Amino acid sequence: MKTNMGFTDKIIRLLVAAAIAILFFTDVITGTLGIILLVVAGIFVLTSLVSFCPLYLPFGLSTLRKKKSS
Repeated sequence: MKTNMGFTDKIIRLLVAAAIAILFFTDVITGTLGIILLVVAGIFVLTSLVSFCPLYLPFGLSTLRKKKSS
């Protein structure tokens, strides 16, 4: 797997996952929607940890900054 996520992308995903988890465990979101969002939060955490998002591949996206050539 080639990394395709930048630092800012990873931080945003982790913050969104944390917000979803807090809302779920404080019973603000419940039921089927809560479980689905909790799974999405888990996917956000996983993709942030491995710095790879499989959904970026088909679209050719990458949030990594290009390294400057000296």
